[in-house]
Amino acid sequence: MGEKNNVKSWVKAVVLVVVIIALVLLSRWLGLGKRLAELQSWIKSIGFWGPAVFVIIYAGTTVAAVPGSAMSIIAGSIFGSVVGLISVSIGSTLGASLAFLAARYFARDAIVQWLGKKEKFRKLDDLTEKHGAIIVAITRLVPLFPFTLLNYGFGLTKVPFKTYVFWSWLCMLPGTVLYVIGSDAVTKAITMGRIPWVLVGILILAIILIVFLVRYAKSMLKEENTHH
Repeated sequence: MGEKNNVKSWVKAVVLVVVIIALVLLSRWLGLGKRLAELQSWIKSIGFWGPAVFVIIYAGTTVAAVPGSAMSIIAGSIFGSVVGLISVSIGSTLGASLAFLAARYFARDAIVQWLGKKEKFRKLDDLTEKHGAIIVAITRLVPLFPFTLLNYGFGLTKVPFKTYVFWSWLCMLPGTVLYVIGSDAVTKAITMGRIPWVLVGILILAIILIVFLVRYAKSMLKEENTHH
């Protein structure tokens, strides 16, 4: 019975890896990077439904492990700061959640069986279970690892799904602000021929907030480690 479960776990893990690789190769074969300008024009043309379609596309590209920075910039230039920020926030959180769930239910069992006896893996697994919120917050605020890699990586740990979703959404916001409002600011500066100082001020505040949050999160993690 145990061997049968082991085989099932590995089969699910292999299927997940094959699907991810296929999605990445498909996105490259289709030339998604080159088609971003066409995508931008098309989303503009569908009017009211544009943000909803954008959210679905963003979530899909996230699951396909396609970097979302270009999509975030496009959102700012198409929708402006407010709608763009909301669209990117929903799309990135939805995509990150789907990738997490895919890794959790298709690959975690196999990884645990493979690395479960290794002390370093057990410590990392326990750390994410006890301090999941802080670890998710730090890795989202500081780009130590690629965004798409983290989505699948956290699914392999013990961090609770609700904790992962909330702190991912919250701590991706400052970076989303930088991309979306930055893009909107540049677009307005070009089209209007003047610097949109309000947006520039928001960008500066976002940078200051990120620096503060990173320092606070690191201090919290260090304090937690000294208590355990």
